[in-house]
Amino acid sequence: MDSLIQIIAVAALPVIFAITLHEAAHGYAARFFGDRTAEREGRISLNPLRHIDPVGTVLVPVVILLLSGASLLFGWAKPVPVDFSRLRRPKQDMLWVAAAGPGANLFMALAWGLLFKLAQVLPDTAYTLPMLKMADIGMDINMALMLLNLLPLPPLDGGRILVSLLPIRQAIAFSRIEPWGFPLLLLLLFTGVLSAVLNPLMGLMRLLLALLFNFHA
Repeated sequence: MDSLIQIIAVAALPVIFAITLHEAAHGYAARFFGDRTAEREGRISLNPLRHIDPVGTVLVPVVILLLSGASLLFGWAKPVPVDFSRLRRPKQDMLWVAAAGPGANLFMALAWGLLFKLAQVLPDTAYTLPMLKMADIGMDINMALMLLNLLPLPPLDGGRILVSLLPIRQAIAFSRIEPWGFPLLLLLLFTGVLSAVLNPLMGLMRLLLALLFNFHA
């Protein structure tokens, strides 16, 4: 139990920022392309408190972490409101608004990878091991969120991107599965299918980060 509490303490910062900055990025992108809905509701902010969902950002990740023995992590923040009809080119700009969230996770994965490398090369202190563990979790959670959200399943970002790319008739037909997207995602999660799909991709991304920053696991 003590080890799980330590893991939760070290994981808190990277998990909160991975989830909330993902949502903030959607708001910034939506404003850039013409929709100010998120701005009017005060959701264009780097302050995690504006994006935290007590259930999805705190309770669910902690419970899943405990039940899985720290081998699985899943959560969400309050979705940033986006009115796609207000975008300057709704169908085309939807792609960039949707891609902004995974893009933020990619940026954060790179930042944590750099911190991981720094922790390995700087002199050892009392903070070295916690820094390594935090950076390690930061890389993993951001890679997982990026890959998860790029799955072509509405309402995930990958589903929005696919809707943007499809011809209008096919896009309308595909978007109709959105009400079933989240239940299907949970089914894939708890049956292990999601892990079977994401784990090899995460392993590849972890290898690329190691090569980029020249660190050892």
